[in-house]
Amino acid sequence: MTLKVSNRRGLVAQSEIRNMSIECARVKGVNLAQGVCDMPVPEPVIAGAEAAFAKGVNTYTRFDGRYELRRAIAEKHRRATGRETDPDKQVVVSNGATGAFYCACLALLNEGDEAIVFEPSYGYHLITFASLGITPRYVTLSPPDWKFTAQQLEDAVSERTRVLVLNTPSNPCGKVFSREELQLIADFAEAHDLFVFTDEIYEYFLYDGREHIPLASLPGMERRTITISGFSKIFSITGWRLGYCVCDPQWALAIGHFNDLVYVCAPAPLQLGAARGLDELESDYYAGVARDHQMKRDLFCAALAEVGLTPHVPQGAYYALADISSLPGGTAKERAMFLLHKTGVACVPGSAFYADDTGETLARFCYGREMDVLTEACNRLKRLK
Repeated sequence: MTLKVSNRRGLVAQSEIRNMSIECARVKGVNLAQGVCDMPVPEPVIAGAEAAFAKGVNTYTRFDGRYELRRAIAEKHRRATGRETDPDKQVVVSNGATGAFYCACLALLNEGDEAIVFEPSYGYHLITFASLGITPRYVTLSPPDWKFTAQQLEDAVSERTRVLVLNTPSNPCGKVFSREELQLIADFAEAHDLFVFTDEIYEYFLYDGREHIPLASLPGMERRTITISGFSKIFSITGWRLGYCVCDPQWALAIGHFNDLVYVCAPAPLQLGAARGLDELESDYYAGVARDHQMKRDLFCAALAEVGLTPHVPQGAYYALADISSLPGGTAKERAMFLLHKTGVACVPGSAFYADDTGETLARFCYGREMDVLTEACNRLKRLK
């Protein structure tokens, strides 16, 4: 008798991001492939977690998280959207934003449903859909401003469409959706009775005076929007696995029950660290994060341009897509590997973010690294000259 693995096994492979990170480690290079933010963890976040450990906060939490964190998230959401938010009925703390996204899919979507996804897209969203039998329908954003049209949305929708996924600021292209674009999406979702899952994990990484506008703040969108975010990036705690969603109580209860099934709860003492961070960090902290990363963006994009890898200068997040068509190779992966072996700088092939061959001339670089690491990467890129 031959034992068999699940039919889903072939759908879930190691991501290209992790593949390139492994290749980078082999050559002892500079890893600009993985989306790691190298900021120091804010003192209130550390102090809150340490205090929780000292008090013995080590047992299961409620299925939707500790009240202290749910309250802080609800207050943050109220400030951002102008909508009153009930911490006991509308907030679910999960294991990262990816955990919140997965549980929302389990709770609200069925096998055979379709989802509209903007591309270039984030691979974890697509793999989650694939593992659950949900079919993506793509709306391709057009550079350099990554625009889309109402007709593209209409061409993508069908009677099986249940959700549109919105990532703003976007990984990998750094697009920040404008109020006009969000209104177009809102009108479309209303017309076709769709959920919108919004991944807003990079909401504080904004440049050139841009504003992050939560879709849930638009009239009529509070009930159909599942707002997803987390603390991995803004508090530089990717390994803590703390994310959340905020939504209508009816959806939150179902998402919370699946969160309980899959994860039981997020790490209890770490939740209190994030709660203290939300409570105590002032607006100048978030402004400083945006300012520092805009400086890094400008430095790194200038370095890319200098060696002929023309960047699409991002509006937010901390990734830059660049044109690598001048490098040897017939595919984005071959070009990325050439770059790694020539310079020791790792990136992610653009093919990881597109369903067709559109990304074969592109690569994604993460510039959210410590300044000395980023400077080293810029110097290594000069080997291309």
